[in-house]
Amino acid sequence: MSNYLLCSSPIQGHVAPMIAIARDLVGRGHTVTVLTGSRFRAAVEAVGAAHRSFAGIADFDDRVIQEHLPERDHHRGIGRLQYDIQTIFVKTVPEQTRALERAVARLAPDAILVESAFAGVVPLLLDGPSSRPPVLAAGVVPLSQSSADVAPYGLGLRPSASFFGRLRNRALNLLVQRVLFRDTQRLANRVMHEVGRPDLSSFVLDQSRLFDRFLQLSPAEFEYPRRDLSPNVSFVGTVLPPAPSAGPLPEWWHELDGDRPVVHVSQGTIDNKDFVRLVRPTLDALADRDVLVVVATGGRPVSELGELPANARAAEFLPYDLLLPKTDVFVTNAGFGGVQYALSHGVPLVAAGDTEDKPEVSMRADWIGVGVSLKTGTPTARAIRAAVDRVLTDPTFRKRAAALAARIDEYDTFGLIESELEAAAISARRRFDSPVG
Repeated sequence: MSNYLLCSSPIQGHVAPMIAIARDLVGRGHTVTVLTGSRFRAAVEAVGAAHRSFAGIADFDDRVIQEHLPERDHHRGIGRLQYDIQTIFVKTVPEQTRALERAVARLAPDAILVESAFAGVVPLLLDGPSSRPPVLAAGVVPLSQSSADVAPYGLGLRPSASFFGRLRNRALNLLVQRVLFRDTQRLANRVMHEVGRPDLSSFVLDQSRLFDRFLQLSPAEFEYPRRDLSPNVSFVGTVLPPAPSAGPLPEWWHELDGDRPVVHVSQGTIDNKDFVRLVRPTLDALADRDVLVVVATGGRPVSELGELPANARAAEFLPYDLLLPKTDVFVTNAGFGGVQYALSHGVPLVAAGDTEDKPEVSMRADWIGVGVSLKTGTPTARAIRAAVDRVLTDPTFRKRAAALAARIDEYDTFGLIESELEAAAISARRRFDSPVG
C-alpha cells in the first residue's frame, strides 16, 4: 500500500471530489493525507484521512467568499475571472507552497494528487521530476489548456477547428495571453520569484501541461476536442461523492411522483446569497406552467425566497441521489460538480453561469446538446421560461443526457485514479532505485 498526499484549494466544489477520492483510497488500504483549509478538517477525518491545514491568506472560508474578494462586483466577464484568479489562486501560492513543502518533508508521500486549480504545486513542477514525488492533477473544472481548436478559457465560446475558427482562436488567444491577462502573468511570475523559482515557462492558465499526469474528472465527450491536447491528459469519468444522509424527506416529497414534469432549480451552496440571480426568476417564469418547481436553497432559510407560487416546493437541502432520478430539467448556475452529478442521472440542463468556470460549463452543456446555455448568470424570467419549454418539449436533450449518463457509468473512475497513482509511484521508485551511470 502507498502513502498519498492530496491537496485542494479550500473551495467546496474543489474539496468535495478530493475528499471522495481520499475516502476511496483509504478504503483500498492506502495512507492518505489531505492538505486544504482548516474548515474541512472534520470532513477529511470522517473518511479516515489525516488533515493538514494552510495558514495565512491561503486558509480562507469560501462560505464568505465576498470577504476575500471585496472588489469583485467592480468587474465583469473575463475581468472578473482575472480578478478571481489573481486573488484566490495566485496570491495564495506562497502560503500554499510552504504548506506543501512542509507536508512533503514530513510525510515523504509516494505521490501527490492535487485538484487542478491548486496553484501552490506549480513551484514543485518547475523544479523537475528528479527532485520531487510524482505529481498528478484531478481536473475539477473544465480543462484549461490553450489550443488552436478552442477559444481562450473563460470566454464561454463554442469551439471551432475550421480554417476561420482557428484564425479566431489564434487571435483571441494572443489577445488574452498578451493583453488581457498580462497583469496576471506578471503577478504569477513575481509570486514564483517570491518562492525562489523562475518565471513560468508558459501562459498562467496552461499549467495542465506540467503535471506528470492530468486526470480530467469528466467523460471525454463533455470536453472540447483538441488535436493538440497534451499527452499527459486522460479522462477518467466523474467523481460522484457518496450520498449524504437524507434525513426526513419533506412532507411534499410524494408530489414528485405525480403527472407534472419536475423542474429543479438551485444556485448551489456558495453563489446563493442573492436568489434574484436565478431562483426567483425561475419561480416567476414557471408559475403559470403545469410543472412542479423544486428549489434547494443550499442551506439558507426557505423564507428568504419570499412567497412561493402554488406549483413550487422548497427545502434548504435535498438528497440529490433521490431527487435527480425524478427530475425532468435542472435549472443550474452551472457549477462543474453539480452539472456532472445531474448528467450522471441523465437530467438535461438549463445553465445560467457567468462567474469562475461557469461560462465554460454552460457552453459545454449547450455544445454537446444536453442543455441550453442562457449565457448569463442573471437571466430574465422570459429567457428561463423559453429554455425550460424547449428542453421539456424537445426529446433530443433527454436522449443526449441519457447517453452521457451511460457513458459516465462505463468509467471506473476511482479505480482509474488509483491505477494512475500507483503507476506513478512505482515508476518513481524504480527511477530512484536505479543506479546512475
